[in-house]
Amino acid sequence: QVQLVESGGGLVQAGGSLRLSCAASGRTFSMYAMGWFRQPPGKEREFVAAISRSGVSTYYADSVKGRFAISRDNIKNTVSLSMNSLNPEDTAVYYCAARYCAWSDMYYDTKEEFGSWGQGTQVTVSS
Repeated sequence: QVQLVESGGGLVQAGGSLRLSCAASGRTFSMYAMGWFRQPPGKEREFVAAISRSGVSTYYADSVKGRFAISRDNIKNTVSLSMNSLNPEDTAVYYCAARYCAWSDMYYDTKEEFGSWGQGTQVTVSS
């Protein structure tokens, strides 16, 4: 399995931006579909964004569509989440997730489909 480490979280004012990164270990990162999830205080973990192995296909939760962008670099073994126009409802612990996938343009959007998870990074948006 791939090992994942997130970074880039922090405290930001409403309307601000942050960029999260997830570094993956191993030589087969390009074989994994990737996703970002978040867990707001006192709530269930929820889907945020997904990207296929190739990076061609992406998918977003309605709540972040148009504000967040997921991308990946299969040379550097990283996946990123650029977050703009942040609001207090975006406050959560953000997790990177990976799933081995045989198809290059497939993505996944439920937490049960991912087998590898990072430790999470806190994002706090103040009003």
